Amino acid sequence: MIAQTLKWVGGIDGFLELIDQRRLPGELVRLQCRDTERLYEAIKTLAVRGAPAIGVSAAYGLVLGMQKLTDTDDSERGLEVLAKSCEYLASSRPTAVNLFWALDRIRQSAERFVADKPNAKLQALREVILAEANAIYQEDVKMCRRIGENGQKFIKQGAGILTHCNAGALATAGQGTALSLMFEAHKKGRKFKVYVDETRPLLQGARLTAWELKQAGIDVVVICDNTAGWLMKQGHISAVITGADRIAANGDAANKIGTYSLSVLAREHGVPFYIAAPSSTFDPSIKSGDEIPIEQRAAEEVTTFGKTQIAPDSVKVYNPAFDVTDASNITAIITERGVIKNPNADSISKYLRS
Repeated sequence: MIAQTLKWVGGIDGFLELIDQRRLPGELVRLQCRDTERLYEAIKTLAVRGAPAIGVSAAYGLVLGMQKLTDTDDSERGLEVLAKSCEYLASSRPTAVNLFWALDRIRQSAERFVADKPNAKLQALREVILAEANAIYQEDVKMCRRIGENGQKFIKQGAGILTHCNAGALATAGQGTALSLMFEAHKKGRKFKVYVDETRPLLQGARLTAWELKQAGIDVVVICDNTAGWLMKQGHISAVITGADRIAANGDAANKIGTYSLSVLAREHGVPFYIAAPSSTFDPSIKSGDEIPIEQRAAEEVTTFGKTQIAPDSVKVYNPAFDVTDASNITAIITERGVIKNPNADSISKYLRS
């Protein structure tokens, strides 16, 4: 079984339903977002997470934002509210580029519609926004499957795969990015083992990725974050496969904190390091990973475990949500449009122009 992380229920007056990932694996709870404030909180607190899932959710968030309008409002007023909703939702997470990509796409689609049909009724504009959000959703589902089809060849019979954080169905509208490779290889009858980093401090690997793989019937082993290098030295890891939240023009890639360390370990041990991500994750406006904004999260995520305090009162904490893996450490980036081997500024520029 592959989880359906999110779905839109109803028409322009509907709502967004999400799996509350804060409650997994103990409980499978679905969260109903009926306004932008509820969705903002869901994104900010990681009830929904993963760059593609955040992007799709934000697209539907703009449909929610338009529900604040009344019958007396016109399309111009609609664009004003849309712009404010875009600005508000964009402030929820600074690193995942899919968030900004989806918001910009919806806004541009709405502006084109109003420019072409200035006398159109507000309801028509709301229908256009919902249709575009639905299109983003469907494209994400297809994108996930294609990433898996393009990358499954890198998972051989009997392989040991290491992954970090969660880049599965819970992080997308479809079957995931990094985990999509595993789902597709599994469909082909290949037997392999997946080692899942716990992914401190929020344990997305232990809580979410292990849950997904177990649901799908794939052999999964949870390890502490500091175990990966030893497994590589012992020869148990055939490849490292992760997702990404933003990829710079030169191929540097931001992903969950700890990914950079894995890339260095993989290079040292001669283990191929793959990133699976959609085209929307590329940000050509950013030349290198040095320019990628890195979200800093609350100290409490590190100083407590559950409700138990595990660090001294008032101790200083450094808690970045992401780090950046140098393109030189990446064997290939696997996308829905193909595989970019040994990524660099030239190869990515050609890819984006193709």
